[in-house]
Amino acid sequence: MSQNRNEVQIMFVGYSRPDSNDSNAIRANCTSTLIRTRNGRNIIVDTLTAWDGERLKEVLQNVYGLQPEDIHVVVCTHGHSDHIGCNYLFREAQWHIVGACVSNRDKYLNSYLTRAETQPFQLCGDDVTVVRTPGHTLSCVSVLVRDPTQGRIVGICGDLFERVEDIADPSIWLEAGSEDPTSQRRQRLRMAELCNYIVPGHGQGFYITDKMRELLRQQLDA
Repeated sequence: MSQNRNEVQIMFVGYSRPDSNDSNAIRANCTSTLIRTRNGRNIIVDTLTAWDGERLKEVLQNVYGLQPEDIHVVVCTHGHSDHIGCNYLFREAQWHIVGACVSNRDKYLNSYLTRAETQPFQLCGDDVTVVRTPGHTLSCVSVLVRDPTQGRIVGICGDLFERVEDIADPSIWLEAGSEDPTSQRRQRLRMAELCNYIVPGHGQGFYITDKMRELLRQQLDA
C-alpha cells in the first residue's frame, strides 16, 4: 500500500552487554528496522539472530500487517550472525544485500557496492540508497532514507555506531571490534554530517546534534 512519505520504524532495539554468567562472552542482538516507502516498497534492515524468526514474523504481522513475502529487499549492514539470522524468512525478496554483497538465490550482482565505488546503490530511486561505510568490518554498509516531506535523512548504520553513548565514549565501539578504526572514524563523521537521525547497531535511534558532530570531528583529527 502506497503512502505519501517514507517511514522508518524500529521493530527491535538491539543491545550488547557482558554475559553475567560467563566472563569470556557477551550477549548481543542487533537493532532491526523496517522501511516503508512512499511507493509501497518494504525493506528490512538487519534481521536479528536465527533464533528470532517467530517473534520477527509476529511483529511484522501484528504491528505492521505484513507477511515475510511482503518484504521486497533485505539489507544486512554486515555479515555478523546477529544481523543476518532471519534472512531465510524472506525468500520472495528481490535482493538480499549482506554488506557489499548483493544477491538473489545463486545470482550475485556486480554492483557499485561490490566494486567499492562511491556511488550509492538505489533501492527506491534517491529515496532509499545503500552506501559503503567500512570500519567495523571492511564490507559494512549503511542505508540512507530520505524523507522529502520533512527534509531529513535517516541513516541506518549498523555497527558503525554501537549506540548513542559511543559518540562521547569511543571505547564502546572500539571494544566491540573494528577492522579499520581510522576508516570507521571517518565514516562515523560522514554519516553524522549527512544525516539528521541515526539508527545504530545495538541501541535506540537518536537525533544528531552539532555537539555530536564536533566531537566526531575532534576524534578524527586526533
